[in-house]
Amino acid sequence: MASIFTKIVNGELPCYKIAETEDFLAFLDVNPNAKGHTLCIPKKEIDKIFDLDEVEYAGLMRFSRLIAQALKKTIDCKRIGMSVIGLEVPHVHVHLIPLTTMEDARFISKTQLTPKEFEELALAIQSNL
Repeated sequence: MASIFTKIVNGELPCYKIAETEDFLAFLDVNPNAKGHTLCIPKKEIDKIFDLDEVEYAGLMRFSRLIAQALKKTIDCKRIGMSVIGLEVPHVHVHLIPLTTMEDARFISKTQLTPKEFEELALAIQSNL
């Protein structure tokens, strides 16, 4: 069965898209730790990050770096944190989280945004790519 991220890649589910290439997709996390929390995924469904081949892994890191740089230009934060956990969705995903405190990285407290706020934020990040 396809992961929720594969369904997003295939256009079966909507997302607040930040950027897309032939191999990768970045979109806002709809249950964010902080405003701007973004997920970067390979379009190819692979469960674990270290199961990516070297080219795919390096490509995902390059893509994530570009998105992180745009996030930092868009969101007022101390830095952009990166996390790869992968327990909730069996599809490789890199969390890029604007951090002000360590609490922002703990996946306990969540930030609420309206659909309009998500849309405006996605456009703002895109404008900084």
